[in-house]
Amino acid sequence: MREIPMTYIKSNQVGIVLFVLLATFLKLPQLLVLLWLIQVVGLVFGYNLFVRLAKPFLNVKGSETQAAELQRFNNVLAILFITLAVLAFTLKLTMVGYVFSFMLFLAALAAICGYCIGCTVYYQYKQYIARHRST
Repeated sequence: MREIPMTYIKSNQVGIVLFVLLATFLKLPQLLVLLWLIQVVGLVFGYNLFVRLAKPFLNVKGSETQAAELQRFNNVLAILFITLAVLAFTLKLTMVGYVFSFMLFLAALAAICGYCIGCTVYYQYKQYIARHRST
C-alpha cells in the first residue's frame, strides 16, 4: 500500500485553512475556485501546489505516514465541500457558501491539530461496507 508522509498532508491542510481564511476575511469567495483547482489537480495528477511549495522546507525521513487511499478519500471530501461552497456563492447563497467554507476550514484545522474527521467518516464507511458484505 502506498503511503504519504504526514508532513505533506499537513502542508495541504495548512494551505486549505489559509485559503479559506483569506477568502473569508478578504470577502473574495473567488479564491475558493483557485483552492478547488489546486485540490482537483492534486487529486487527478498528484501535483499539489501546497506540498510543492512546502517540500524544500520539510523533513520526511522517518516521519509518520498515511495511506494514499485515505488521503485520496479526504481530498474528495475537501473537493466536495469546496464545490458546494463555490456553487452556493455562484447562486448568491452567500451564507450557505460561508457555512460550507467554514465546515471545510474546521475539518482541516481539526486535522492539523490531530483529529481527522475524514478518517472517521472513512472508517465508518469501511465498517458499513464490511457489514453489508457479510450479510
